[in-house]
Amino acid sequence: MLVAFSISPTAADDTGGVSAAVAEAVRVVRESGLPHETNAMFTNIEGEWDEVMAVVKQAVDVVAATSPRVGLVLKADIRPGFEGQLTAKVERVERHLAG
Repeated sequence: MLVAFSISPTAADDTGGVSAAVAEAVRVVRESGLPHETNAMFTNIEGEWDEVMAVVKQAVDVVAATSPRVGLVLKADIRPGFEGQLTAKVERVERHLAG
């Protein structure tokens, strides 16, 4: 399964930024060993249901440790039997664009 998620802490630094808290969530994802990518709005992660959801929960937990309230947006593509879709889906689109 592929999951795209975004975690938003309510507590911010003195400039209104939340990048320090978000960085801790991204650290959890990177240390998970699962295929992933992070962009300006979301982090995408690929794996089996239980392992992906465990990483998302742990990422929320590290943000919650420094913020009294946490928002989570999550979108999942559940397609049993398919792996490597983090890059394969983009490659298929690129082939259509090139064709």
